[in-house]
Amino acid sequence: MFLPSHTRIYLATGSTDMRKAINGLSILVEGQLELDPFSGHLFAFCNRRRTMIKILYWDRNGFCLWHKRLEKQFFIWPQGAEEVVELDLRQLSWLLEGLEIGQQRAHKRLHYETLL
Repeated sequence: MFLPSHTRIYLATGSTDMRKAINGLSILVEGQLELDPFSGHLFAFCNRRRTMIKILYWDRNGFCLWHKRLEKQFFIWPQGAEEVVELDLRQLSWLLEGLEIGQQRAHKRLHYETLL
């Protein structure tokens, strides 16, 4: 996914009613998350069963809504006291692949020494 360097990614923790479309989600961004839906930043939402993600963003002259629905697995969606969490592009990619966004690294670091 290509994003301009100034683009931020905001994730609404907890669950969101996925019957909401562009209008309902943009109202949530402004009212509940207290962010500007016209900023060009990405705003991610997930349903209660964690099988569906919607990402809302403003693109020059209109809103775009990206939607992914899983058929068998579920997303590892943060459930925190905060209403919104800021992610980087790597964390968003991990989330969409089904990985934990809070992990520090994918693999443990290995240390080898020569035997000579």
